[in-house]
Amino acid sequence: MALNNNHVVIMAGGVGSRFWPMSTPQMPKQFIDILGCGRTLLQLTADRFQGICPLENIWVVTSVSYADVVKEQLPDILPDHILLEPCRRNTAPCIAYVSWKIKAKNPKANIVVTPSDHVIMDVREFVRVINSAMKFTADSDAIVTLGMKATRPETGYGYIEADLTMACPSNKEIYRVDAFKEKPDLEVARRYIQRKNYFWNAGIFIWNVNTIVNALRVYQPPMAEIFERMLPYFYTEKEQDMLNELFPMCENISVDYAIMEKAEEIYVFPASFGWSDLGTWGSLQENSKRDSHNNACIGDNIKLFETRNCIVHTTQEKKVVVQGLDGYIVAEKNDTLLICRLSEEQRIREFAEE
Repeated sequence: MALNNNHVVIMAGGVGSRFWPMSTPQMPKQFIDILGCGRTLLQLTADRFQGICPLENIWVVTSVSYADVVKEQLPDILPDHILLEPCRRNTAPCIAYVSWKIKAKNPKANIVVTPSDHVIMDVREFVRVINSAMKFTADSDAIVTLGMKATRPETGYGYIEADLTMACPSNKEIYRVDAFKEKPDLEVARRYIQRKNYFWNAGIFIWNVNTIVNALRVYQPPMAEIFERMLPYFYTEKEQDMLNELFPMCENISVDYAIMEKAEEIYVFPASFGWSDLGTWGSLQENSKRDSHNNACIGDNIKLFETRNCIVHTTQEKKVVVQGLDGYIVAEKNDTLLICRLSEEQRIREFAEE
């Protein structure tokens, strides 16, 4: 398999509203050093694909308003590989745009599509899994999605039901998908966990460029037509103008609804490499280093007294002292301080809008 046919597409257009006040529409979570490790989530995402594809085959699809921050954080990415959506239209149009553009130059391209704001703890295992999946998709019509081995009855993720009775002949780690399941309630999530053939849907996809373009032609003809019209303008000065005109005509639809739930040749690669979509303050607490009282602190000078089960994220403050809290978020950014029960964090969007 030619490594130079491997392409990585990083989707970086989200607004990260559940991480307010740290994440704002002007500077969403993918552009922030959430983990306090010196690299933003976007930079960590690009870092982990070294050894999967050459640097010149990395693509970032983002909003036109984040163009400068992407260029600043990933200065080595080719300028015409930073694709700028004029408006938000979910993941299917984003994937369609970059797929048609890649195919115009490399009809043999083999692509992995990933969100920009996930955390992977075991990068070596991640690289092994992706390379194995890409070998499988390089010369087949298969669409592969990664299924994370579920460690708890999580209600914040969608699930993939796999047929584990028979592995694929050419890759014994890959199985057919029986069904995609919406985010369940707690009782249903507990049932999934017991049944061993249910995996978290990580939203990471692997396919070759012909497979995805053909799937879009079959299942989303109006969208396919829009990007067929774009073909003469790719890699020219008129590309952005044409995109600004045509992209808003795309249906606002996720790739899950647009393709995954309709197509025939859908497979799952069950994997375990310490994955989290870092969707909430609670998931950040779980993925951060914690003290003996289950507190996670991200910031330079934080002192806790009689405090347990909290996440404190105060990277701009000189000194923070917290006493007597149990199960709270304490987060500060740009003159806004949030103190909120972890159990009520689904209301953060509402607080942000206030």
